Amino acid sequence: MMNNLTIYTEQSISNLCQSRAGEQRVWQSISFINQQQSLFDALTDASAYGIKYVLLGIPEDIGPRANLGNGGAELGWQAFLAKFLNLQANQFIASNKVLLLGEVDCIDIMKRGKGLSNQDPVELDSLRSLCGEIDDIASPILKMIFDAGLEPIVIGGGHNNCYPIIKALSESTEQACCAINLDPHADFRAIEGRHSGNGFSYAYQQNYLRDYHVIAMHELKNNQAIIDGMHDAGFSFDSYQAIKVRQEISLNDANQAALARMQSYQLPMGIEVDVDSISYMPVSAFTNCGLAVYEAEQFVYQLALSPYTRYLHLCEAAPSEHANGVNQGSNEAGQILAALVASYLSGREA
Repeated sequence: MMNNLTIYTEQSISNLCQSRAGEQRVWQSISFINQQQSLFDALTDASAYGIKYVLLGIPEDIGPRANLGNGGAELGWQAFLAKFLNLQANQFIASNKVLLLGEVDCIDIMKRGKGLSNQDPVELDSLRSLCGEIDDIASPILKMIFDAGLEPIVIGGGHNNCYPIIKALSESTEQACCAINLDPHADFRAIEGRHSGNGFSYAYQQNYLRDYHVIAMHELKNNQAIIDGMHDAGFSFDSYQAIKVRQEISLNDANQAALARMQSYQLPMGIEVDVDSISYMPVSAFTNCGLAVYEAEQFVYQLALSPYTRYLHLCEAAPSEHANGVNQGSNEAGQILAALVASYLSGREA
């Protein structure tokens, strides 16, 4: 198969699954990879048999820590699975078109990053180097998914992982691509070593990113260099304050305007959601000045309707950051991540 990829089987998720007589849950209707074939052949065959979406986890917190933030984002993937797999499989969700591939193997990188302090300049450089290693192992896996004509649904991990996704999509399609990001942070920080705050900067520098727009960017959580860099690149944003405080534009109109612009290029497009855009979400950068869950669901659904959409990326959920502990954090983060994935599937199948 492929190094650096932990492939899941039904046994891999058995401890997460619930059942009830007379019901079918998502875990009973999704597919798994055929491990008797090469990964690309198995993905291609899955596509031929009607699979459209591939669930892939990147369980790491190196990127947020390398961005001077908190850890905990490695737990978002398992929190998601525990909720998503036990949803009802009915007419409202196309779970029969979903393949649960597995997770990028970040165990060794996480071990090497354990104990490194982002307050020490030398150790911070080491964290940023490790973040670059995640790029190197994640991107080839993602490219193979795109090459097979499938759409990855990537659950992080930090927002650093937007870079290997965009790189893989650009290399697969041999053209630069577009992204719309729901995020209080533009993640367009300086090229200073890889971390969760500069994935889009690196994608732009490497000519993988043609156009980029941020919805609900917080005006006071981005430095002037970021705002200037966005402007110089021809990128744009609708701020949280413009949408929710000054009410200069509605969230729906902001979504539609951004979508219309991206679609005008007729290029592949990605949906990015940093869940720290959602109020009270357990994340590495907590906010109570964000959007409601249903607004994030609407964002995902509306963008998923586009024929140019090629992936969904949900990142930064950190269950251990919940004030009431990791169990409550996993419960809440898992429900919200599952709801966002369901919104994506609903929009893609509309």
